[in-house]
Amino acid sequence: MEQKKYLNRYTSFLNSLSSLEKARNRDLSDDFVVSGTVQKYCLTFDISWKVMKDILTGYHKITDFASGSPRETLRTAFQAGLITGDVWMRMLLDRNNLTHDYDGTLANEAVHRIIEIYLPVFEEFRDTATSYIKKIGQDDAL
Repeated sequence: MEQKKYLNRYTSFLNSLSSLEKARNRDLSDDFVVSGTVQKYCLTFDISWKVMKDILTGYHKITDFASGSPRETLRTAFQAGLITGDVWMRMLLDRNNLTHDYDGTLANEAVHRIIEIYLPVFEEFRDTATSYIKKIGQDDAL
């Protein structure tokens, strides 16, 4: 795997997650904060499944999952033990719905799930991904 690409994506994930974590201390009744939190959530989700794909192909050497779509990547990541539970599929559903939320109705409903449920899941994945990225880096150095 091209080292720079997976490391850049992993670093982008860390930066995006760090920015999303700041939403915990913001006023979630403010429409601007809600829309920013939702946008940062969607970005963090999109980068996270791509980091999963990098780990699946770079460490686990799994390359046979269909199109590499988010849904397929999540299923394969679950089978490989990278993620647990079905919360990632709910996260995908929310991400898909939020991209078509033109009046903010869904955002106001989702923002608390993002902070209370999804953010800890991202943080758990960050810890898992960090250990795998280090292993991939060690393999690349050999």
